[in-house]
Amino acid sequence: MGETSDHSHTFTRKYYVTMPDGSRWRVPVWVIVINRALEYVSDYESLVDSVAATLEVFKDDDFIEEWARNNMDWAEVSEFATKIQDPTEAVDYQEGWVNGEHEVS
Repeated sequence: MGETSDHSHTFTRKYYVTMPDGSRWRVPVWVIVINRALEYVSDYESLVDSVAATLEVFKDDDFIEEWARNNMDWAEVSEFATKIQDPTEAVDYQEGWVNGEHEVS
């Protein structure tokens, strides 16, 4: 696998999304890391190598957001999501996942 870097902070980071109904949700970044790593695992010798490559790419928060918005569905993350702000109206969570306000911290 080559050089190792400490990416442990990536696994404690959270991805935040504000849905069209005003609700705000927190998703562990590790969920997004694993999703991308599984998608690219055939390009590497192992899942561990694919995770390592994903962690390198995800050093840039823009790539985390890009992957989540364009390659994942709300259904893939909803069981890991924590609501941190209540909604103000009815919502289409898939629409919010793709087009809502996003942030990585």
